Amino acid sequence: MEARVAAVLILLVSVHSSDGEVHFASYYGDNMVLQKSPERAVLWGYGPDGAQVSVSLSGPTAQKNSLITVINGTWLVTLDPVEAGGPYNVKAATANSEATLTNVLFGDVWLCGGQSNMYFQMSKIFNSSWEMAQAVNYPHVRPFMVALRKSKAELTDLIQVALPWSVPTARGISQFSAVCWLFGRYMYETLKYPIGVVESCWGGTPVEAWSSTRALQQCGLEQNDSPVIKNSVLWNSMIHPLLKMTIKGALWYQGESNADYHQDKYNCSFPAMIDDWRMAFHQGSGGQTAQDFPFGFVQLSTYKKYSTSDEFPNIRWHQTADQGFVPNSRMPKTFMAVAMDLPDDTYDAIHPRDKQDVAYRLSLGARAVAYGEKDVAFLGPFPSHIQSSPLYVNVTYDQTVTVTPSVGIFEVCCSENKTMCGPDFHWVAVSILDWSSNTVQLLTSVCSLNEEVVALRYAWRDWPCDFKACPIYSSSGILPAPPFIIQRDSAAGDIWESS
Repeated sequence: MEARVAAVLILLVSVHSSDGEVHFASYYGDNMVLQKSPERAVLWGYGPDGAQVSVSLSGPTAQKNSLITVINGTWLVTLDPVEAGGPYNVKAATANSEATLTNVLFGDVWLCGGQSNMYFQMSKIFNSSWEMAQAVNYPHVRPFMVALRKSKAELTDLIQVALPWSVPTARGISQFSAVCWLFGRYMYETLKYPIGVVESCWGGTPVEAWSSTRALQQCGLEQNDSPVIKNSVLWNSMIHPLLKMTIKGALWYQGESNADYHQDKYNCSFPAMIDDWRMAFHQGSGGQTAQDFPFGFVQLSTYKKYSTSDEFPNIRWHQTADQGFVPNSRMPKTFMAVAMDLPDDTYDAIHPRDKQDVAYRLSLGARAVAYGEKDVAFLGPFPSHIQSSPLYVNVTYDQTVTVTPSVGIFEVCCSENKTMCGPDFHWVAVSILDWSSNTVQLLTSVCSLNEEVVALRYAWRDWPCDFKACPIYSSSGILPAPPFIIQRDSAAGDIWESS
């Protein structure tokens, strides 16, 4: 296998340099979006060793030629900052050859990664024909797709491109990631300048495949114990080659494959991957990609309607580093789209077709976290204070809530231990007794006389509610409350504090 990887690496370089001509690397092309100011876009490519490459930019704002020497078959230049807009032509030339990129725009570049729900295509979503027909109305939202390829070694360039940078058409985006495209479209509607969306994802893959050995070591996962799942093989071939690209931020939709593979490590492996991506893109771009670039993700939706398994609830919790919400101290500058209220039991349960709401909720998080809009609500309600008595529990939320009475989605842990959930615990569904603008009162007289309520959880099921029918939403009715599990602090008496 190592020999084949080496052969691929040699082929990649030889294809671009042995003919003595200058070329751009694989993920540059006509119609592309380069990162706008204040960041600086990085360009690189191939050429004959020792040749002088002149790189120039022509368009609304011209830049002076940069002269770079080809070393070990490659050249690299960092442009001066360019404001959003275009179109531009970018030319790389030697004394004997030149390569030109045409119709290039400057804007914000977002990388979209993950597994099948990020890979889920525009042609499969609800109202797909109409949604794809809208593509021609967004010529400044430009898609690019990395081909599905693996490698056992870190690659400098992509093995293959599935969709080159393009001006969008209905047919052109039909096989593109729906979440990625719709997010780019929603962001363009807000920002009114070009957006580049880069899809690099693969269905059925765990977080370990997208993580470097360096990141896996942080969680004790560098030793692969599965004969089927290979660590780092997609990081090597589908993320590492992109590190020189200056990006604004990243989106992620993954976790299903970790529901039964290193589930208990996901509260470490996912935040560690984010940290590592941030470090690697910052270094790879020569400091142009922010070292804390914004990272948005989708909390898992649903799978099995009547399942009593904790696999999906546990992963949802671990996606937040076991804090229930983001951003938080372990996961700064992140944002999350809750999706557990978007099930689809008439199609393919693990692949809900409503990707519009997912992308819209991500766009709200991006507007607040990545772009600093102060008046954008992007967080669903989360408990700020819990107080209990023998008959009830009052849950006070951090914002005004919309409440629909429901039985079963709240559960209490009844335990004779009286201090914590242990071997003698059991969870019991409780009813919403009353509510106010930001408080929900739960009837908890369900525990036996020798038991006390020692923990509370919400929506702790694979499929907690029907479509947009969870009981707790933001005051607007748009943002569902995320699931939580909170233990009573025995030292605090009847007052609990959420993490």
